[in-house]
Amino acid sequence: MQSPSDIKDIVRPPRHLSDALAAIGTATASSELSLMGIRDPHIHGPMPLKSGRSVAGPALTLQMMPKREDLYGANEYDNPELQLHRHVLYPAQAGDMVVVDARGDMASGIFGEMMLTFFAGRKGAGVVVDGCIRDSAKARELDLGIWVKGVTPNYHAQTSLIPFAVNVPVACGGALVMPGDIIVADDDGAVVVPVALAPELIERASEHAEWEEFSRFRLSQGGDLRKYYPLTAAVQDEYIAWRNAQDKA
Repeated sequence: MQSPSDIKDIVRPPRHLSDALAAIGTATASSELSLMGIRDPHIHGPMPLKSGRSVAGPALTLQMMPKREDLYGANEYDNPELQLHRHVLYPAQAGDMVVVDARGDMASGIFGEMMLTFFAGRKGAGVVVDGCIRDSAKARELDLGIWVKGVTPNYHAQTSLIPFAVNVPVACGGALVMPGDIIVADDDGAVVVPVALAPELIERASEHAEWEEFSRFRLSQGGDLRKYYPLTAAVQDEYIAWRNAQDKA
């Protein structure tokens, strides 16, 4: 189990990348990443505790492992500074995301109301847990995005998990998450964006969003789905004329 003294902060990418990715959303980010070689960036399992929020930010990571009482037999309030799920929150900055590899466990509440309140107070963007939180009613009231597989009344190490390491590579919902990767999360779930691919993804997604806007407009008028989604060569001139008209408006 990692010593708190060995925990390192993440390297955060420029904020404008996260802001742009939040506006793009998970569906476009996922489809464009698949064309860029990342076949499945989806963190499978966690879904929003409360709908209507779209966020993106760099990942602070927490790795949970199966419980071994000789390594970690603490009760909820014993030796709080040895509880690593607290330490993933300590370096939090505005816009950060916390990503927890909780092994899909449905019996351990990784965070509760108080820790989530602390993170929200630090202006964190969201929490993605491949498992559960507790105090869900209070958590829904926070100004914080929360993506989980479920909820439980149990505290973090009450059953079968212990916090093991902070800001290390984790497997969350079947996706590899490196500390500092940009996590995009909305009503469709959460995806992982490698920082090095973010600028190209944003450029590609901007073009994607533009032609989709045109296609949506034509489809709403009864246009032929075979022509307008995806956009075909037969309507490229029409699309360019529409785009030029939008630029002049």
